Amino acid sequence: NTRIKLMTDGILLAETQRDPELRAYDCLIIDEAHERSLNIDFLLGYLARLLPRRPDLKLIITSATIDLERFSAHFARRGEDGEPVPAPIVEVSGRTFPVSVEYLPLEVEGGVEQGLLAALEAIDRLERRGEAPPPYARDVLVFLPGERDIRDAAKVLRDAQPFRGAEVLPLYARLSNADQQRVFNPGGARRIVLSTNVAETSLTVPRIGYVIDSGLARISRYSYRSKLQRLPVEPISQASAAQRAGRCGRLAPGVCFRLFEAADFEARPAFTDPEIRRTNLASVVLRMKELDLGDPEAFPFLGRLTPVGRALAKLPVDPQLGRMLVAAEQGGVLEPVLAIVTALAQPDVRDRPPDKQQAADQAHAQWRDKRSDFLTLLALWRWLEAQREALSASAFRKALQRQFLSYLRVREWRALHRQLRLAVQGLGWRLGGEDAAPERIHQALLPGLLGQLGLRTERKDYLGARGLRFHIFPGSGVFGS
Repeated sequence: NTRIKLMTDGILLAETQRDPELRAYDCLIIDEAHERSLNIDFLLGYLARLLPRRPDLKLIITSATIDLERFSAHFARRGEDGEPVPAPIVEVSGRTFPVSVEYLPLEVEGGVEQGLLAALEAIDRLERRGEAPPPYARDVLVFLPGERDIRDAAKVLRDAQPFRGAEVLPLYARLSNADQQRVFNPGGARRIVLSTNVAETSLTVPRIGYVIDSGLARISRYSYRSKLQRLPVEPISQASAAQRAGRCGRLAPGVCFRLFEAADFEARPAFTDPEIRRTNLASVVLRMKELDLGDPEAFPFLGRLTPVGRALAKLPVDPQLGRMLVAAEQGGVLEPVLAIVTALAQPDVRDRPPDKQQAADQAHAQWRDKRSDFLTLLALWRWLEAQREALSASAFRKALQRQFLSYLRVREWRALHRQLRLAVQGLGWRLGGEDAAPERIHQALLPGLLGQLGLRTERKDYLGARGLRFHIFPGSGVFGS
């Protein structure tokens, strides 16, 4: 009679609101706990307080690269003598094969591409000596920091052709669904898969026998100076490197080539910084207040939760975007700003395939508004809604393909829009302002963008808050105006 429910950490956290004791569950398994997202950290704190009240509740924390001692101490219980007894640690040996690691430090002048070619030559030498994995596990998985690095590496590999007939496949989160599926449905040809850290834990690429690790990743960090959440390229932790190496040990003994020195690996932190140390604490405070996880004022934070803050805590978007919605409701322009905010809260629905960038730009130009990129997003939303109402489902999908728009991301945009619309209606807010003037829309957006205002200088750049200088992105509709 056991029922097993699979859910995201966010869903479980939300369930604590209507079922604070989590009586619906006899056992909880928190997987991939090493990622230390905000939601997971909130859950770990919540469950540590709940377990003494629910001694019947079993809790299992699982991860391939977990900080065992820290997690064990966090869930310690009091023994009969009053001393803390750490939670038991159970080490389960997974069904993996041994992975040998070789270090191929990059030459200063060569760059990642040359290091990649050197690793592929090393693979060729191994196979010539008969030391390779079996034929069913000879694909290569390459970890690179971002999309641009993947495109550059793909061009180098297609020109060099290190393996005759090998297929070069990119893999990153913004890739279309069809292109992603090519990675998970291997054919007869050998493959070199170029991936971001999405293949580190989120996805399992089949038939991998070799891993080439650049040792780099784009890691989200909040910049106090610029007040922006950034994605700088940084060296990965030892735990992430171990996770990447394990990708080639699932089918047979594998080989991992690291494009950095062994001493560099030893000097790296054991684990990636948890998200709470890399994010804007405004969102942390609001979530703690909303979920009743304890008084944030016990920490050295400034201020109390205002009526605006209470509204923001009920909106399932970043506080910066939620602040725009609060101003939009007050200014009577909630309808258009809702479309803009939901566009900003997710990846861009506009596709620019590397081999069809000019055609894509021409297709997207029909929505461009020289007054602002926000109005461009609004024009695109209105076009999508008009097409959806006028066309059948299949015709709508084909229309998106012709205009270089991602069907999956458009669907996500509409789903988020519906979710936010219901949320603001639940707050009793008035929807309206569909025909509002652009000035009123921009005035509603400004409260969420105060840290990104700039004054144009004689050098034709912009001077922002705290001495930050910036330029308008060349792809912007207002570039050059």
